[in-house]
Formats: sequence, structure tokens, C-alpha cells
Amino acid sequence: MPDTTPNLPAAAVPSLGPVDQARVLMRVLLGPVIKGPIVRRPKAVGLAERIDADAAGVAEMQRLRSRHGAGPVQLRLPGRRIALLLDPEDVHRVLNGSPEPFSPAMLEKRGALNHFEPGNALVSSPRQRLSRRPFNEQVLETERPVHSHAEQMGAIITEEVEALLGHADFTGTLDWDGFAVMWGRMVRRIVLGEGARDDHQVTDDLRRLRERGNFSYLVPQNRRLRDRFLGRLQEYVDHAEPGSLAEMVARTEASAEAEPVQQMPQWLFAFDAEAWATFRALSLLVSHPGAVERARAEMPQAPDLPSLRTTVLESLRLWPTTPLILRDTTAETRWRNGVLPAGTAVVIFAPFFHRDDATLPEAHRFSPDLWMRDRGDGDWPLVPFSGGPGMCPGRNVVLLTSSLVLAELVGQRDLVAEQPLDTAVLPGTLNPFTSTFTVRRH
Repeated sequence: MPDTTPNLPAAAVPSLGPVDQARVLMRVLLGPVIKGPIVRRPKAVGLAERIDADAAGVAEMQRLRSRHGAGPVQLRLPGRRIALLLDPEDVHRVLNGSPEPFSPAMLEKRGALNHFEPGNALVSSPRQRLSRRPFNEQVLETERPVHSHAEQMGAIITEEVEALLGHADFTGTLDWDGFAVMWGRMVRRIVLGEGARDDHQVTDDLRRLRERGNFSYLVPQNRRLRDRFLGRLQEYVDHAEPGSLAEMVARTEASAEAEPVQQMPQWLFAFDAEAWATFRALSLLVSHPGAVERARAEMPQAPDLPSLRTTVLESLRLWPTTPLILRDTTAETRWRNGVLPAGTAVVIFAPFFHRDDATLPEAHRFSPDLWMRDRGDGDWPLVPFSGGPGMCPGRNVVLLTSSLVLAELVGQRDLVAEQPLDTAVLPGTLNPFTSTFTVRRH
């Protein structure tokens, strides 16, 4: 929203003292970096779960708000200013103010994504975004609740989940490793086409590039590997297998500056995060009384599965896959408690706004009904897909595919979590990589 408040103070937004700054670095900002901002490190995620790191981060943010009030606060690091948002109005203002004066192409994000998608809309200038963002929205059909490829996606999901459950019937359990193999095959078929089902090389290349992205601009780019990876994506676009997103890339008109192929790595990247959210959603679903029965009752309506979609949204609210939503200021900005210069990194710590029990009564319990109505700027910010002009353009594809996977799993088998969740008091951190389910036929 435009800032029209007159006579704002000319002083800078308050900076934290050394002790407060150290606490914020350790409890809020360091955790997402150690866990892996681009590729998760399973051991680090496991440690974060044991110490409930995200809950500690939320408590620290609550302490800052109590001490400093609603205005943003600054951290002053060598060569970098970071502003933490503490108020929902400021969250809406920043998200609605993209790409100027709050640019998604912030310094550290450019350093990370340039390892594998330097031409992606997320790290583009405002002029470049004019062609790249609309291209993403056209292919992903952002405005449609159900993608036009839903039938093909559903058929792929049915086949791959059936194969997964066949293996689970043999072992008696469903674990992350088996789920991840199924997920990779499904994603490659949906995005690249049937011929990519067993193309583990393209997935491995992207993973290696993303691992370098974890270190942002602190490590050099592997341009040879990136060229091989992007070249492989171009081959799938040239082949344009019917029913795939690659086919839509091939037949969607775009200028050269739109860099069509360089939009695709982000879709593969986002599907990776969706896997964690879906496996956590499965834990919620089988742990909450009546949730599976409710989901089964709506399955004849597929692909319109509202209770399963809201379960995925709750998974993303409770355990955000993007805990730090980042923007860089492109101009001086004025706030209720001072000004921030251009080039300031603005940080929205999503777990704070999603799990603030001082404001949100449902903070720590499974509450899918939170998502049964549209949410706007007047609501407390729940931002699992970011928001404003920078909202994830693939939001509806994520919800479609995740809900269909869950429908196949609980529709075909009875699943019991080996470590059930108490859905009335949920932990701040949940490690999907160690979740295991006992599998039984109906």
C-alpha cells in the first residue's frame, strides 16, 4: 500500500543492540540458513526438530514486538542492513509493493538462484519481470483453480502412487525415501513429459546446482553444469510431449527476454518443497480424528478436493517451506518509527505470523477451516505462497497435485503414523524425512 502518512520521523528505524542482534541471528535467521535455504539438509532439519528451533524463533519475535512495539527493527551487519517486520500491516505493505520499492530480486536470493536459473523472474529487474512473470502465469495458469492439464496430472499421480503402494504393501511401511522416489518420477512426468520419468540425471544436476545455491554468492557458479542442465530442459521443450508443462512452454508465445526455459527450474524446485509439505500433510491427515473420513467422502468430486487442499495449506502454515520471505528496498522507505535506506533487506519471518499464539488462537492446532474463505489485506497475514504481485504463480498447481497425491494414498490404504501428532498442540518444527507410516489394505 502507498505510504501517505505525513510528518514521519526523519530518524532511522531503530537498530537492535548487540545482545538483541545476537539473539535474533541465532534464533531467527541462522536456523533457515543451516537447514538449507535452497536444498534442505536432513540432519540439520532433524536437529532443528529436536530443539524445536522454529518455536524458539517465534518466541524471540514475540519478545522483540513486546520490547520495541509494532514498527520494524534493524540489524546492522558488515555491509548489510536487515529490517525485521513485526506488524501485519507492514507485511501486507511490503508484499503488495513488489517489485518496487520492495524487490523480490534481493542480493542473497540472486546469489543463490543464479547458480541454476539466472534468467528467472524471481531474480529479474522490474523491466525483465514484465515478460517473465506473465509467462509463468500463462503456463501455470495462475488464475485457474484447476489447471487445464489436471486430467493428465491425475492419471500420472494415480500410476505413480499405485507403484509406491505396491512397494509399501511388500514392506508394510511408507517412508520418506520411497515417497521421494515416487515424487521425483511424478514431477518429471508432469513438468517434462513421459520420457523424463527415469531421467535421474536432470534431477541430480539440479540438486548439485541448488546445493551450491545454499551458499549464495559465497561459492563460484558451475557454468558448465548449469549449461548442461538448462540444455537438457531445452531438449524436453523441443520435444514438447503432449500433456506436459514443457509442451505449454513450447506453444506459449514469449519474447527472447522472457527466457522461457529458465523459468522451469523454479517449478522443479518448488515441487521439491511441495513434497515436504505433502508428507507433513499426510501426518496431519492420519493423526486428526475424522480427517481421513472427511477426505474420502469428497473423493468422487476430484480434482476438486477442498478438505485435502486446506490440509496442505495448514501444513504450509504450520511448517512453512519458505520461512524467510525476502525483499530488498529499491528506494528510501518511511515507516511509523523511522526510515530505511535503499538497499535494505526486509525480512518477513513467516513462522512468527503463522504461529503467533498471542494473536492467532489456532496458532498451534490443526485448523483447516482457516482456509475455507478468501483472505485479504484485512486479515492476519498467512502467507505460505508469499503474497501480492510476487505470490507464487504455481500455487494452484501445488494444491492440485498435493491433494491428488493425498487422495490416492488415503483412498487406497489405511495409513497409521508410527509417531502420531497431537493435532491440538503441534510442534514448531516437523521433520518430514523421518516420518514413517504403517500401511494396511482397507
